[in-house]
Amino acid sequence: MTHPPYTVLIVDDEAPLRRVLERSLSRAGYRVVSAASAETAYELLATAQANAVLLDIQLPTMSGLALYLAIIHRWPAFEGSIGIMTGDADAEDVRTWLERHRCPVIRKPFDLKEVSDWVAAVIEFQERRRGQEGAQA
Repeated sequence: MTHPPYTVLIVDDEAPLRRVLERSLSRAGYRVVSAASAETAYELLATAQANAVLLDIQLPTMSGLALYLAIIHRWPAFEGSIGIMTGDADAEDVRTWLERHRCPVIRKPFDLKEVSDWVAAVIEFQERRRGQEGAQA
């Protein structure tokens, strides 16, 4: 049985960074969709079957942290499938938020292998969970 390509949503207002991530993850075999704003990302999640989300904290109209909470509230299954990208992981407000919410942090500047390894781990976790649910049915 073959699986459709897994989809990664990249949410970052920096177009060059989005393009680098899109190319890297596409080469790794993933389908990639991207958004420059929280609003666009939220709309995409309603229609795109994303498996993983890479989410920047600094977005123009809504913080990535607020978007994370909105996504988890509407689609609880995304918990564990969202990675926060930031260069501000040591800022006090970010640290405090991360202490309350279990969410992986991908620190900028990052290594592209780190990103693809994280996506692969998310997909593997989802496959294991799907296998367990199938075994219980």
